[in-house]
Amino acid sequence: MYAEMMNNKIQSLKESGQYREFVTINRIRGQYPLAMLSGQEEEQSVVVWCSNDYLGMSQHSAVTEAAHEAIQLFGAGSGGSRNIGGTHQHYNLLESSLADWHNKEAALVYPTGYGSNDATLQCLLRLFPECIIFSDELNHASIINGIRSTKTDRAVFRHNDVEHLEGLLAAQPIDRPKIIVFESVYSMDGDVSPIKEICSLAKKYNALTFIDEVHAIGMYGPRGAGIAAELGVENQLDIIQGTMAKGIGVIGGYIAASEEMVDAIRSFASGFIFTTSLPPSIVAACNASVEHLKKSDEERNTLHRKTKILRDELYQAGIPIMKSSETHILPVLVGDAKKCKDAAKRLLEKHRVYLQPINSPTAPVGTERFRVNVTPNHTEEQILQLTDALIEVFHHFDISFVERTDVTFQ
Repeated sequence: MYAEMMNNKIQSLKESGQYREFVTINRIRGQYPLAMLSGQEEEQSVVVWCSNDYLGMSQHSAVTEAAHEAIQLFGAGSGGSRNIGGTHQHYNLLESSLADWHNKEAALVYPTGYGSNDATLQCLLRLFPECIIFSDELNHASIINGIRSTKTDRAVFRHNDVEHLEGLLAAQPIDRPKIIVFESVYSMDGDVSPIKEICSLAKKYNALTFIDEVHAIGMYGPRGAGIAAELGVENQLDIIQGTMAKGIGVIGGYIAASEEMVDAIRSFASGFIFTTSLPPSIVAACNASVEHLKKSDEERNTLHRKTKILRDELYQAGIPIMKSSETHILPVLVGDAKKCKDAAKRLLEKHRVYLQPINSPTAPVGTERFRVNVTPNHTEEQILQLTDALIEVFHHFDISFVERTDVTFQ
């Protein structure tokens, strides 16, 4: 009975084109974005175009050397949770560095970015009696799960719609605890939230602000501290959440906030308390990456320059970048789940280009897409190769091109 129910669910995913399949690619140290494709008669290299390793920091010598040194000194694992044997010296260095990066008093590191959203929000919503949370409709699954895991009242506002948000806030008593949670850069559309306006509403209606900066960390703002820092409003945000799995190039999540806020979350968030901490090698690598990105503009400047080159090439070819995109994230619209999946397969097998199809429920039905990310490590030759490959695949599957005048980009 149970097997039949599970198989029916899986079959429905396959029929709708939503079934996820893993592609085994082995990244080559020192040659990123090249990777070896496994499972073939003869392993062949492919070019990765959809990694969240936005700045290629996973390959940086300072990062890998820090990891090697830590593993030689301390071994492979951390030994336990932060409360029981798992707080090693690299944690103090990293959390101090992250707090400094965001001009906050303190920071707290989690094993994953998902966990830092999920556990922190659950904790906050249980800390404040009668709290209500206001969440952007396109917030990440980790945010949604953190909210749904409590019985707290919630209100979802239309994406980046400050007028709708204000209407929802105004309907609540001024002294009722409130949290506004939103992202700075939205990963599927590549757009940026109205951070200043949301901060003004939070002040007006006595609400806490929680911003997810995971797709901006390292790439924007002074020292790469994110969009809020670029706008000069990080001091107006109560909690800044980030990840070390994207621009920083390793793994882990964190929050940065006041000492009182961090201490309360450290003391009451079960998702933090009852999980094994990150190993010394990982934390040391994260700290090395953060410290490098604070001082170096080279990686982010090269990222933005190559993003513009890729935008221009795709624009000239009539490849439809979704108009929402105003960042380094370039969502290429396909608009059909089966075509998206088949096109990804052809890109990989014929053109040695790795792009993962983004289908429902990650993206709404009818907006299936490729989420293309150039990095500082991609060459202009590889950019041209990707453009030619997309042109061929779009023709092969009769995917719509656009007139160049219909495409807008920054």
